[in-house]
Amino acid sequence: MTNAGRQGSGSGVVVAKNLVATNCHVLANSVGVNVAAMGETYAPVGVRADWKHDVCILRFEFLPLKPVIFADNDQLIYEAATFSVGFPGGAPKPLTTTGKIKALYPLDGGVVIRTSASFQMGASGSPLFDEQGHLIGMNTFKSPGANGYFYNVPAKWIQTAIKLPETSTVILGDTPFWDLPLEKRPYWMQVVLPMQAGKWVDLFTVATEWNKHQPNQPEAIYYLALAEKNLGKVTQAKAKFEQVLSLNPQHTSSILALTIIAKEQGSAIELKDFSQKLSVLDEAALESLNLNAK
Repeated sequence: MTNAGRQGSGSGVVVAKNLVATNCHVLANSVGVNVAAMGETYAPVGVRADWKHDVCILRFEFLPLKPVIFADNDQLIYEAATFSVGFPGGAPKPLTTTGKIKALYPLDGGVVIRTSASFQMGASGSPLFDEQGHLIGMNTFKSPGANGYFYNVPAKWIQTAIKLPETSTVILGDTPFWDLPLEKRPYWMQVVLPMQAGKWVDLFTVATEWNKHQPNQPEAIYYLALAEKNLGKVTQAKAKFEQVLSLNPQHTSSILALTIIAKEQGSAIELKDFSQKLSVLDEAALESLNLNAK
């Protein structure tokens, strides 16, 4: 129940005996919290909170649910299959969504995960699993717009939050990193709006700053290349897309960009090579190019 007298909802995942992880923003402004599972409700007796990273741990007594198994966040790769289980919109039964890892962003000792699987309001706190059913992250936030990106905080942050001091009630703390003023958010968040709006000069400016701070970060190089391509600097952009692939051979977005460049330049050999690579990683992206169109 919120301070305004309304009932809010979110999702969570059992991460250890009697411990449930969810996003702190799910608990914000609440005057009472409980967990519903298997037709029963349970009230927490303690809270451990990492507000900056939006990870909260609720402790219960006698919670009859088996905890998940954690995956190794350091072994995540692009295009790996994922699935998530949550209760968006207060659904009466869990909704499972599937997708792939599209980007990995190192941050504060963990790796924020962007997936192709969408999620809705109420799905915050839903667990994100790998193909083996091991926990890799938690649905947390999306970027604005119809074609927004979907992000998950890493399981490693959950493991860290489990060890935090406990309070008896929810005490509001720091603003989550993703909800800070735009200029204070990570660069990988700052590039999204100019990219979606096609403001290539603005994207070039942000991506240039990002590259200054993280010169060997594949995503930083990718967004700089994307800006350059759309500003007509195709030769420079092509070299940067190839640099991204030298750092991360499974960077689908760079392969897609190089496939488009090869098509535009009429380079049959490169078009065939990049198309084959793309077909292995993302068949849907390859089909969207309509390479057979005249």
